[in-house]
Amino acid sequence: MSHLHIPDGVLPGWLVMAGWIVIALILAFSIYRIKNTKLNRKIPLIGIISALMIVCMTIPIIPIAYHINLSVVAGIILGPAVAFISIFIVDLIIAMFGHGGITVVGLNTVVIGTEAFIGFYLFQLFMALIGRDSIMWSSGLAAVISLILSTSILIGVVYVSQINPEIVIGIEEEHPTEAANVGNVPNELVKGINIKSFAKTILILLGIGWILEGIITAFVIKYVSRVRPDLILPERA
Repeated sequence: MSHLHIPDGVLPGWLVMAGWIVIALILAFSIYRIKNTKLNRKIPLIGIISALMIVCMTIPIIPIAYHINLSVVAGIILGPAVAFISIFIVDLIIAMFGHGGITVVGLNTVVIGTEAFIGFYLFQLFMALIGRDSIMWSSGLAAVISLILSTSILIGVVYVSQINPEIVIGIEEEHPTEAANVGNVPNELVKGINIKSFAKTILILLGIGWILEGIITAFVIKYVSRVRPDLILPERA
């Protein structure tokens, strides 16, 4: 679950803008990459994968507070370029449901899109090294490694923002009008996050989720490879 569940007005403006600029460039490149492909075949897949991701990402797994992303599934089936477009759509829709702020959509798309990008190429690499009979192992390992790397990016985003999530949440509960704008929150309360404690907590809680998502990814890709092998094995954008 490498997803920033952070409301609007918490992260600094420069970081939010950086996320939107990066994802705008990535989306522009992705659209350029796929403009010569058969979009009539990919559009239904984008709809199906996006719908599955929305359902999974809005259902938390208690008690580890984890939700399945299916980002690596999107990367393997759609290819990294199309997957970024699908993930942007998903992040935008779930943000409207309160699953993270609208302003954080850019950063979330970068983080989750990274999972799809890395997962696609790791899957191709493992398939080449281990063999085509290793679809489950290749997709499962690709998912776990991609989630570890994308979670590292999430921790990095929180670190550079210098926002202490625990303190901001506490302020939001006690003084919602002040917390609505991070500029009204005293600097001494917002800054100084203990990144080691935060990273340790995140890694312990999400470790179980990574394994679970790796298993689910393996079974989904294995099933798709049986019913529609053409969606898994050919090279894509």
